[in-house]
Amino acid sequence: MRPISTLQRAVDGSHQVLIVGGGAAGIAAASSLMARDAQLDVAIIDPAPQHYYQPGWTLVGAGVFSARSTERSMASLIPKGVKWIQAAVSTFEPEANALVLDNGQALAYDQLIVCPGLKLDWDAIDGLNATLGSNGVTSNYRYDLAPYTWQLVQQLKQGQALFTQPPMPIKCAGAPQKAMYLSCDHWLRNGHLPRINTRFMNAGAVLFGVPDYVPALMEYVHKYAIDLDFGHNLVAVDGPAKRATFVRTLADGRQEHLERRFDLLHVVPPQTAPDFIRSSPLADAAGWVDVDPYSLRHTRFANIHGLGDATNTSNAKTAAAARKQAPVVANNVLVALKRLQRLAQYDGYGSCPLTVERGKIVLAEFTYGGKLAPSFAPWLLDGRKATRRAWWLKERILPSLYWRGMLKGHEWLARPTLNTDTPPA
Repeated sequence: MRPISTLQRAVDGSHQVLIVGGGAAGIAAASSLMARDAQLDVAIIDPAPQHYYQPGWTLVGAGVFSARSTERSMASLIPKGVKWIQAAVSTFEPEANALVLDNGQALAYDQLIVCPGLKLDWDAIDGLNATLGSNGVTSNYRYDLAPYTWQLVQQLKQGQALFTQPPMPIKCAGAPQKAMYLSCDHWLRNGHLPRINTRFMNAGAVLFGVPDYVPALMEYVHKYAIDLDFGHNLVAVDGPAKRATFVRTLADGRQEHLERRFDLLHVVPPQTAPDFIRSSPLADAAGWVDVDPYSLRHTRFANIHGLGDATNTSNAKTAAAARKQAPVVANNVLVALKRLQRLAQYDGYGSCPLTVERGKIVLAEFTYGGKLAPSFAPWLLDGRKATRRAWWLKERILPSLYWRGMLKGHEWLARPTLNTDTPPA
């Protein structure tokens, strides 16, 4: 049955600000808004009962964190004064300043913030869903599977360990190799590494997208005797037979299929914007929310803003990026509501703490164009080297910064940069 357009009927409710998505970006944006103006009428739309600190799953897969420590109830995190609408969005109707929920209700808004995260497309790899969590096939990209990663790492004493990375973009582009380094470190410490052949099957052409950090990473590639296979994209898995099929792109552009046997297979699935975003008027040609990379306002609808993993900005899709984006969006929503004067600007900041061994991290921090953007002086913490201070930051500081800072509207090291010019009236 063809849905009734909100242009043709009354809406069922309205809010000054509607936020689509209750992940890191959505809750941080809501908290930053309320910290600026506690009288705002704000609602978050998200069907999920639980919220997860996803950056912690790398350490769950290495036996450092428990999975339970990365989980909180959504209800406990919704900011005071913000309404939680536990539903999913079906369609957007930006011309009517409205959207439709999956229960058929239509909601109107003055300002809309879109941050639903992205879709992990497990089904894009033939046979993967049937074997995830068994037959040595795992992924730190799922809460329920990260503990299985650690189980497999401890059990493996010899054999073939494959770690895959799909084509970009993906959330936390360093996560595929973080799992690999921490696994190799465990095998090295326990004397098993000489009998384990580790391969990094990367669909891309480089180890890491910001060249300044590659030398430090290559030291660990050599230390762990990892084989780097670029241009290899995982397309099928036969769990019982322990065979993985890859499409390899040759120098002349031709493609060939090849199989590799495995004892442990850590998979990172292809990732896209959610289906309800890709089919909406908010999407660009590639399916991502189409925003200005600096103001994070939609390029066609002035009262719509986007942040987090579902936008088409070229920054790394990380929680650190959302932490910087949320205050920018909060500021610019209030500018649109005529409650502030000066627009804020996002510089593309993203961060990736690359866990190269238990106790050391290469802390990659950069803005648009791969420009280095260290938060600390080099004498205190040089991100281009593996350091214990960066591990301490990842293990001890960042979880608290997430739960008690970012999600509570405290913008430590994230205050937005304001433009010198005021926007036109």
